[in-house]
Formats: sequence, structure tokens, C-alpha cells
Amino acid sequence: MSYPPQRYSGDTGEVNAVFRPASTAPDLTAANGSETRYLATHHTTQGEFGLYQVDMAPRAGGPSTHFHKTISESFYVLSGTVSLFNGEEWTSATAGDFLYVPVGGLHAFRNDSNEPASMLLLFSPGAPREDYFENLAEMARRGGTEQLDFRLRHDSYFLEDM
Repeated sequence: MSYPPQRYSGDTGEVNAVFRPASTAPDLTAANGSETRYLATHHTTQGEFGLYQVDMAPRAGGPSTHFHKTISESFYVLSGTVSLFNGEEWTSATAGDFLYVPVGGLHAFRNDSNEPASMLLLFSPGAPREDYFENLAEMARRGGTEQLDFRLRHDSYFLEDM
């Protein structure tokens, strides 16, 4: 086993860390009250990964079964209960539970409970998911080929579209 190729050639290191205080306001608030925080975007990490905190309102829906062709997705539950689908079965995941979905893996999630839930979403490599999150509701409202084109542009292949 070896490390990836060296990408930094300096000898002294750099001051380039990015800090985001917990008190930072959510980047996105949905109509149902769910919130998303962009902890580390593809831009911030130069495409290495994307990390997002999703705070789901009680009974908040989520995406139906889908997969990605270019990115893996990981879920880490911080609080509450999140229903996670691994391509075969649904699991009621609670704080500390983790699901890794490799590229091409079928998956879905939602909050079926009457309580709020919070989780981290990790995409690797980083992709511009912010546009997807910010325009998802509008594209769902429009439906049809506009929604399908939007999904495909964002590497989201839903079984219902097949």
C-alpha cells in the first residue's frame, strides 16, 4: 500500500486552512424547514471532496433510489433517526451510524420519524453539488425533461427516470 502521488512540493508548509464556525448560518433552508450547511465545497477542497451537513425536519422526505457515475457518497448520522437505503434494504440509522455508497451504488435517504435528524453527506471526489441542492425543489416543481436534464447534469441517475 502506498500514499497517493505528492501534490505539494514546498518544504515549509503553508497557512491555508479554512475554518467554519458552528455558528455560521445555514447556506440553504428548504420550505419544510430542513437546512443544509456547505462545510467543504468542491471549490474549497479543489475537487478533493464535498462535505455537507443536512438537518432534516421531522417527516422530511428525501431522494428516491438513484446512483452516481462519477462520485461516491457517504452518510454519517449526527442525531435523530435517518432512513438509509443501501440498494437492497432500508435501515433506521441513528447517531454514529455510517453508510458508504461507492460509485454506481443504488441508495436513497429520508427522515421518516416525527423528530428532526441531522447527518453529514460526503461526496468524493468533490463535485459542484451546491447548484443541485439550491435548484432541486424548483426542478422537481417543473418536472419533465427539464428535471431529467437537471438530474443528469448533476450525475444523479434515478431509477424512476430509466
